[in-house]
Amino acid sequence: MKAAAIREMTIDELRRKEKDLYAELFNLRFQLATNQMENPMRLPLTKKTLARVKSIIAEKERLSERTE
Repeated sequence: MKAAAIREMTIDELRRKEKDLYAELFNLRFQLATNQMENPMRLPLTKKTLARVKSIIAEKERLSERTE
């Protein structure tokens, strides 16, 4: 998921996306441990997307604190 698409989301949507990505990351790690992973590139891609989401959440929170 591109950063531009993530920036268009609201903070609530971002928090839901973050929760979903954590669940997906857990499942991917479980698949890796049991040798059932079909596409191993999904693991680093999910980590990158999670990092982007967390960064943009922090960015939006800082912006909302400044405007209040």
